[in-house]
Amino acid sequence: LVGPDTFTLCICLFIYDATGYGPVFEDQPVDTIYPEESPEAKITMSCRARANPPATYTWRLNSRNIDQDEDNHYTLVGGNLVISNPIKNKHVGKYTCKATNDYGTVVSREAAVQFGYLDFFSSEEREAVYVKEGQGAVLLCAPPPHYPDELSFRWILNEFPVFIPLDKRRFISQTTGNLFISKVDSSDSGNYSCFVSSASIAKSVFSKFIPLVPLAERPIRKYPADIKVKFPDTFALVGQNITLECFALGNPIPQIRWRKMDGELPANHEVSMAGAHLQLYHVQYEDEGTYECEALNSKGKDWHRARVSVEAFPEWTESISSTERDISSDYTMSCEASGKPKPHVHWLKNGYPYDKHDLKFRGLTFEDSGMYQCRAENRHGVIYADAELRVIACAPTFEHNPVKRRILGAKNGRVVLECRPKAAPKASLSWSKGSELLFNSSRMLIWEDGSLEILNVTRADEGRYTCFAENDRGKANSTGFLSITEATKITLAPSNADVTAGESASMQCAASHDSTLDITFVWTMDGRSIDFDRDGAHYEHILVLMNTQLNHSGRYTCTAQTPVDNVSASADLVVRGPPGPPGGVRVEEIRNKSVRLIWSSGADNHSPISKYTVQCRDWFSQEDWRDATTSPPDVEGNAETATVVDLFPWTEYEFRVIATNTLGTGDPSSPSPKVTTLEAVPVVAPSDIGGGGGTSKELTITWTPVQPQYYYGRNFGYIIAFKPHDVYEWMKVTVADPEAKHYVHKDSSIPASTEFQVKVKAFNIKGEGPYSLTAVIYSAQDVPSEAPASVEARALSATEAIVWWLPVIQHTVEGYQVSTTVCGYWMKVEDREASSQRVVVSSRENQTRLENMRPNSPYLIEVRAYNAAGYGPPSHHFQIYTKKARIRPPKIISKKLKGTSVNIAWEHVEPLANESTIDGYKVLYRKAGLSTGLLYTTRKRSIDLPMPRDGDCVVEVRAHSEGGDGAVAQVRISGKHQSKPLHPSYMTVDSTKDPPPILYDCRLH
Repeated sequence: LVGPDTFTLCICLFIYDATGYGPVFEDQPVDTIYPEESPEAKITMSCRARANPPATYTWRLNSRNIDQDEDNHYTLVGGNLVISNPIKNKHVGKYTCKATNDYGTVVSREAAVQFGYLDFFSSEEREAVYVKEGQGAVLLCAPPPHYPDELSFRWILNEFPVFIPLDKRRFISQTTGNLFISKVDSSDSGNYSCFVSSASIAKSVFSKFIPLVPLAERPIRKYPADIKVKFPDTFALVGQNITLECFALGNPIPQIRWRKMDGELPANHEVSMAGAHLQLYHVQYEDEGTYECEALNSKGKDWHRARVSVEAFPEWTESISSTERDISSDYTMSCEASGKPKPHVHWLKNGYPYDKHDLKFRGLTFEDSGMYQCRAENRHGVIYADAELRVIACAPTFEHNPVKRRILGAKNGRVVLECRPKAAPKASLSWSKGSELLFNSSRMLIWEDGSLEILNVTRADEGRYTCFAENDRGKANSTGFLSITEATKITLAPSNADVTAGESASMQCAASHDSTLDITFVWTMDGRSIDFDRDGAHYEHILVLMNTQLNHSGRYTCTAQTPVDNVSASADLVVRGPPGPPGGVRVEEIRNKSVRLIWSSGADNHSPISKYTVQCRDWFSQEDWRDATTSPPDVEGNAETATVVDLFPWTEYEFRVIATNTLGTGDPSSPSPKVTTLEAVPVVAPSDIGGGGGTSKELTITWTPVQPQYYYGRNFGYIIAFKPHDVYEWMKVTVADPEAKHYVHKDSSIPASTEFQVKVKAFNIKGEGPYSLTAVIYSAQDVPSEAPASVEARALSATEAIVWWLPVIQHTVEGYQVSTTVCGYWMKVEDREASSQRVVVSSRENQTRLENMRPNSPYLIEVRAYNAAGYGPPSHHFQIYTKKARIRPPKIISKKLKGTSVNIAWEHVEPLANESTIDGYKVLYRKAGLSTGLLYTTRKRSIDLPMPRDGDCVVEVRAHSEGGDGAVAQVRISGKHQSKPLHPSYMTVDSTKDPPPILYDCRLH
């Protein structure tokens, strides 16, 4: 076969093959991180395309074709590329997949392969961190080399898996891994290890332990807020979630507050981790701006600002889709993408760059057919849009879309007969009825697409209609028969209804129609089809609404429809109920105790609003809304403004408004923007004024602080006034800490136990408030002036001693403190402090027992008298030596039955150089389960004991020396006669500690 017509016919038939199409990606490669220590020694890059005929696949690495013959690490499985035993310096890079069939080629997005790793921490020991109680501390994590950058951090305390809990005092930066403690206290003592995890490679490592040693300091000092974790300038992509970190050291623990400098914080924000995290969810362009975190405590404040910039990944605003176009026709492919920065757009055809910027085709040819890809790229990524363009040429055919064989039309209605043959180029169309050729008239119109429209049809319009199609490739026609039916008419239209919310409503509808046709009724509300399953309505000819709600108000339309025509009738349903929420609540005319509130009326829901209720909540009550006091007290239903009074000055408020009518109270409005009332002079004075006691030459004054809601302004503090009871003039001091609870006035001229009058008032930036009631207190008494005399001591054992002294004859003495210190020059300072101890006894005692001392060590002992004012002068030092350490446990070597007694023997314990000389042995013979029994002493190495008649007995043997009783060894004796002894076992213990008893199971057989 030859000639252009034959070629055209072949193209037409090829195009009409419904199963043929170019490649469409169903699975594309994604960025992959391969753990260097992965037990699975392969990487799989996915690529799968839907295509007919099936696609073939090729891969590229860094724009270079991959040849499986040159590198046996690569294997193609379907379209997937498998990299076996990957090598870091050979297989890292950017991969793309190409899918090809007879219709063209498409290129996948780029996907990077990287090797992930997380090295171990250095094995070097970490230095101890010494911090005074009350100061802040920072423990550095210094994570080891790793990829990728995303890590998570936790800290171990003393042992795995005990992780430190996070609270307002402790914070772990997920950027650096460092642990921050705002103020250290004694409970923080311990060993800390940084625990680092990489989710990408499922590996965790931890550092060497860092000892944290809190140093006691009395009194504990206070420090101003000092921000140590500062979020940097941050770039975020639209739709991302980001976290900003901010944490401060200080005592008291600082409070963290966040704000956006150029507006309100985004609605989709959350503050967590006791204020240290500001999380912004689903970031949008309007979230861009400068953010500030402020750390505040009673000693001062600190702040930090940084900018959040929002950019965007490319996103299609206009894309392309597969299409068929007639040969020689014009066609334009358009592609537009949004993003920040503005994406650069270019084209590919069958996998190769296409020079054209705008794809505008003038006179399409077959060579223009193929797979087209639009590629949009900015610095954040790349997106692709794929489409197949087919250029076709064929004679008209009605094979796939003939004129309908039977067309129905309602009498006096409108009928459209469609004519849509397949043809390229576009065919010219004409119609005939029977043998009569039709032309445009007042009742008949042939549309541009070939459809025939007939208006006001009658029985005379019934008959056979034929559509003729013709182009330069050939001709075709298709015929259908038009039948006319009776028109559908509404015979019973729905009526308007008016109900109260909760009541039922019904509407009726009926219609006449052609008896040869089926009829259905469709109900809509305000143009929306009613879902009867969801909306709880029942219908056939009648629409019933049970338990009506406000949202059921509207215009209801009944449509009676047949396969040929339809007719409608409508009615209105009014549902009355409580009013809707007011809108646009805003605050104006802000004063110190009042504001003016403005709002817009919400829907009255067909019942006039009778009154409004204004509610408020402040920063202190958080989620608790309460009715506000207004002026006038009753807000009429026609009002849209009210003045809220009796507010606290310098307090952050938000307000909402609720409307009421005769049918009930509606939902509240959305809260107003938060506002802060103006400052004012404080009016509340501190309470519970008291004090007294303390150190010599001091006057201690205490009070209950004013609650924060009564500060009424910035720079809040206290003025303390005091004077001796017989003096006219008051002395005054200022305390700037709003949380302060006491003040200590030190003056060397203050006599002991003297009566003072004190009173306290509050102040802020606006002025001073009223004084509290005057209270009477007494200055501190003097510390004891004499030291205890005749201090003596005697060692009782290796770990115990007794001390005695002559008491101080002063009535102000409340007790005595006995201090002991190991005085060996060879000891480290920290070991000497750990071995020191202090024992406190009442003034009625003049001796005490010292325990838990170091064996064979020199001790210096001193005694001081004390009272509430402090400690008096020390006594002279008395030196003693504790006795050598107690003896190790003896080893029981035999047990023999001798008639009605049993002989227990043991090896002699030879004392070591640091142990006391043995004076003998103590043997305790007791019933099993009891702690008391018969105690024997002996210098021998064996003892005869009576056999128990029934039950078990326990024998405990220990050496005795001047250092005390040694560690114990045990043997159990059964009262039941057995035939064969069991060999004893024993364990060695530290004789300087209280060991667990050593148990021998010695059943006599």
